[in-house]
Amino acid sequence: MASVEAGLASMSVQQTPASGTGVTSPASTTTAAAHAHREDTALPFDAGLESRPPVLAALDLGTNNCRLLIARPARDGFRVIDAFSRIVRLGEGLTRSDRLCDDAMARTVQALKVCRSKMERRGVSLVRAVGTEACRRADNCEEFLGRVATETGLRIEIISPKEEARLALAGCAPLLDSTLPHALVFDIGGGSTELLWIRLSRGRPVVLDQISVPLGVVNLTETYGGDRVCPHDYRRMMDRVGSALSDFDSRNNIAAAVATRRVQMLGASGTVTTLAGIQMGLARYDRSRVDGAWLDRDKARSISETLLGLDYLGRSSQPCVGRDRADLVVAGCAILDAIWRQWPVPQLRIADRGVREGILFELAAHARRHR
Repeated sequence: MASVEAGLASMSVQQTPASGTGVTSPASTTTAAAHAHREDTALPFDAGLESRPPVLAALDLGTNNCRLLIARPARDGFRVIDAFSRIVRLGEGLTRSDRLCDDAMARTVQALKVCRSKMERRGVSLVRAVGTEACRRADNCEEFLGRVATETGLRIEIISPKEEARLALAGCAPLLDSTLPHALVFDIGGGSTELLWIRLSRGRPVVLDQISVPLGVVNLTETYGGDRVCPHDYRRMMDRVGSALSDFDSRNNIAAAVATRRVQMLGASGTVTTLAGIQMGLARYDRSRVDGAWLDRDKARSISETLLGLDYLGRSSQPCVGRDRADLVVAGCAILDAIWRQWPVPQLRIADRGVREGILFELAAHARRHR
């Protein structure tokens, strides 16, 4: 079993046209310590492939999505050669029972079988697969992970909110503006929202503080509904998130820093990428155009108001939303509005990247060190 260092060297991401991005040149590192629920590990996927050039895989199993990236190490980074993403809603019903339901587990296992097949077909030699809020919270998670191991051969590592945020920052850091001294970085998930308060030191991000708010698009939707959401319930969602942010703000004096206009904001989630796609007038979602784009606060609020005024079918017909996100997007908008109400940064940088890319940075560095 090969261990992966928690620290990040300065790396660049190179992705094939099929993955939807060009080349970026970050200078990214973080002093946030890795603190996983289980040992941080990269597992050899197929010992018979160790003599060949390494092929890396990063799997992120969240409350709502199952995502996979497969890549080869490249000079100072990696090159994506395959990808997979499916909405599985693993956390469906957790708000009511604190258990993963049978249908959600079955959907997720089927998606993980697809991931396993892709890894075998691509000749993956090293993989790290992580589970986040749904796995952390569910009383029957060990049972589920045992089923996953039996049916797919994959070992899912449950990581802490701190490790989740660290990996997301590692993946998103290339999009930070090194000329601004501070950054608010957030990731709106299905079961939680992760926020980091960052200082840029010589262009490198240093985590000063972080918080995991146990509110995400899935559990808020289960509480307040996903068809017609009334303005009163929308404000209740905002207020619940806002109350969880107040102490984080006061202990770091973030609002005062925002008032100086020396704070940037970087967001990673299906919510912000969807709003960015709508703002850009895309007929269909295009990652190559959205990743790294800017979302204007006032325009985002206008889009959110429009989506709030629609029912599920109305939202599902909107470009960049679709049926899979139509019931969840309003809750995501409420979380984003709460963040922006607390810290009114005029524009938000959009990151269609995160935990998987952070894992691949570290796996690629590991592979280069052990060539």
